[in-house]
Amino acid sequence: MSASQPIEWTVAQLAQAVERGQLELHYQPIVDLRSEQIVGAEALLRWRHPTLGLLPPGQFLPVIESSGLMPEIGAWVLGAACRQMRDWRVLAWQPFRLAVNVSASQVGPDFDKWVKGVLADAGLPAAYLEIELTESVAFGDPAIFPALEALRQIGVRFAADDFGTGYSCLQHLKCCPISTLKIDQSFVAGLANDHRDQTIVRTVIQLAHGLGMEVVAEGVETSASLD
Repeated sequence: MSASQPIEWTVAQLAQAVERGQLELHYQPIVDLRSEQIVGAEALLRWRHPTLGLLPPGQFLPVIESSGLMPEIGAWVLGAACRQMRDWRVLAWQPFRLAVNVSASQVGPDFDKWVKGVLADAGLPAAYLEIELTESVAFGDPAIFPALEALRQIGVRFAADDFGTGYSCLQHLKCCPISTLKIDQSFVAGLANDHRDQTIVRTVIQLAHGLGMEVVAEGVETSASLD
């Protein structure tokens, strides 16, 4: 079975997983290449299935998104991640930011009020949170820009996830409050021997830096990609 191949779960099975606390968050470090220091982490959802073991999101997220459970599970993810970040602050891990993926179904005109409520409940300052939106969500609907800007004003950061895989208009980069572009790992994987990927990645980095944004490369797993 492929790690990204979804299984035909029922809504009842997924709801049961939530009730029994089988969903958990794992944290992938974000490393600054200049200092070689960990500067953040990304919260990644996993399902610890009682018989199949640890399942990656590709095997169950599509069903969650189509079943209507995403708002409930997404709220749990953001709340749990913020509480974890609050606990890490006690250890004085600074500077540090926590990136959390948010789905399209969670983003709307009142998105800022919801996020502010989660931060307040967790007791976490907004500056520690970075919300990751897919390229299509971040740039697809200008109607959500005011809510994103309201959160940016209090210190929340936004990242465009999987940048380069969508068809967004570059014009939106000027008005959407995105501070980080995350280059999709499909481009990073071929950096060692594909000049086209090298050109694309180099161009995105130059574009982002020219706009005052940070760049995160996803899926750096070899020394060749790192170089």
